[in-house]
Amino acid sequence: MDRIRLVGGNELRGEIPISGAKNAALPLMIASLLSDEPLVLHNVPRLADVKQLERILENHGVDIAVHGRRRGEEEGVGQRMTFHAADIVDTTAPYDLVSKMRASFWVIGPLLARCHEARVSLPGGCAIGTRPVDLFLTGLRALGASIEIDEGYVVARAPAGGLVGATVNFPKVSVGATHTILMAATLAKGTTVIENAAQEPEITNVAECLVAMGAKISGIGTRTLTIEGVERLHGATVEVIPDRIETGTFAMAAAMTGGDVLLRGARADHLQSALTILGQTGVELITESNGIRVRRNGSPILPVHVETEPFPGFPTDLQAQFMALMTMSNGISEIRETIFENRYMHVAELVRFGADISVNGQVATITGKSQLKGAQVMATDLRASVSLVIAGLAAKGETVVNRIYHLDRGFERLEDKLSRCGAEIERLAG
Repeated sequence: MDRIRLVGGNELRGEIPISGAKNAALPLMIASLLSDEPLVLHNVPRLADVKQLERILENHGVDIAVHGRRRGEEEGVGQRMTFHAADIVDTTAPYDLVSKMRASFWVIGPLLARCHEARVSLPGGCAIGTRPVDLFLTGLRALGASIEIDEGYVVARAPAGGLVGATVNFPKVSVGATHTILMAATLAKGTTVIENAAQEPEITNVAECLVAMGAKISGIGTRTLTIEGVERLHGATVEVIPDRIETGTFAMAAAMTGGDVLLRGARADHLQSALTILGQTGVELITESNGIRVRRNGSPILPVHVETEPFPGFPTDLQAQFMALMTMSNGISEIRETIFENRYMHVAELVRFGADISVNGQVATITGKSQLKGAQVMATDLRASVSLVIAGLAAKGETVVNRIYHLDRGFERLEDKLSRCGAEIERLAG
């Protein structure tokens, strides 16, 4: 497997273009299953997860085209892609495809809505928690679907005439379940109300895409979504929003190493809680017309306590990166992880840099140090992987991050973006 080698100690200075959001691109791609007309997506990131979902959609019969760069288009912008599900030829999403990426399970909603049946393998993905699919299935049952589990597959069938609108009240916030029920409800007969819906910007991106395709949705961006079912959806052209997790990751990298970095294309309104917390560490954050500027020129990193929460709270997907930052604070900080029960696997790897971290249940206590030392470390999941890169950028000496295929799932051109800002970083072929 490929590895990443870093030599720490360089401040980051320059511009980093923010890619399209993986967590928006994937459900937007899946939304193409709802119509027999083309869905054109702009700013799709070049990621392993995107390629994997392409394979899954192609298995269902979706024609996919990647378009070339246009004249005058800036370097570093995402792909322009067309997804055309004129005829869904297979309503089964097999284990060998779905097991590699959890979000691929979400195809069950559009398949059930449009074809009235679906057979989808139970999902895989990062091992950061149990993340059961019971909320998905409860929501689909509320819309009238019959659900059986057969040899590791969820077999779902709509009633005669298709899904029927209903009230779905999630007992806990779930981004995946919200995406799935939202997409399924667009073609259901009657009105569906989703209570306690996720409010993430990626949900809004997908909801606005569905509206552009002809869906009738109100309450977008709130905890209550109301969907009036329509008979069919048409094609549309939609842009993938900038990746707020990539934004936060590079902001914390700049904070940890010092320097001055413009995160081009970043949207502060998608990341306000994390930016507020980052500002409390002593980092200077300036919202500019073309992005967010992050500066730390010699000032100490202040310790801050943080708790992960659903949007608009502090994102769980930035918890590992923030922990890396806190390892070099000038005091004691705490992080409480409330979303996933097994998301501290990076702790043991950060300790290899010399970090002082203790974990008690869902609370991690970090005693900051003035200097980390480079080490051989192992990536454990997507977001943990990049926390090790951040630590390596600031550590003294050489760091090698092993098993980096996780990084390729969620970060586009990571080494290139960092090296252009002064980082000494390279990929070593496996």
